[in-house]
Amino acid sequence: MALSDIAAGIEVTTAQRDRGVPTVDGTDTDLEDRLAAHAERLPCSPSAAATVLETYTRGVRVGAAARRADVAPMTAAKTLHLCGESGLSPLGPTARRIVRDWLAGELSRADAVALTGADATEFALAAYLESHDPVPTLVEAAEAALTPQRNASVTKRETLAETMTDAADFV
Repeated sequence: MALSDIAAGIEVTTAQRDRGVPTVDGTDTDLEDRLAAHAERLPCSPSAAATVLETYTRGVRVGAAARRADVAPMTAAKTLHLCGESGLSPLGPTARRIVRDWLAGELSRADAVALTGADATEFALAAYLESHDPVPTLVEAAEAALTPQRNASVTKRETLAETMTDAADFV
């Protein structure tokens, strides 16, 4: 069977969409400057937000990134959320659904807190995350910072290179 036999009957039925200029272009535009253009939407200063984003993307936990930026962990989590980072909720799917029910007025706060089993801080953060969507302009501004620039396994291998032995030594 030749390639022409395999491709026989294949046809393009839709046109490709032009998506415009890519938003992640690899330029050295300062993250703080990009965030400063949208400072009114941030829960902290653009400088602190840039520090949170840069620290968090290096694999540091939210609390440690907050300390580095000299902001409260709640503020750091809000900043990350508004900039498009997902997975910040301290609650699971069922508990998040309960928070959404509370926000919709279907449950009392006391009932919602009891049903989620969350403490006051966890519940407050979950409520914020459920009631605020990421801000598209902040997502675009932070996209390069939140996009991994390197493969994690390659970075780990390079970091541990001196401690690894060559496989040929064991043959």
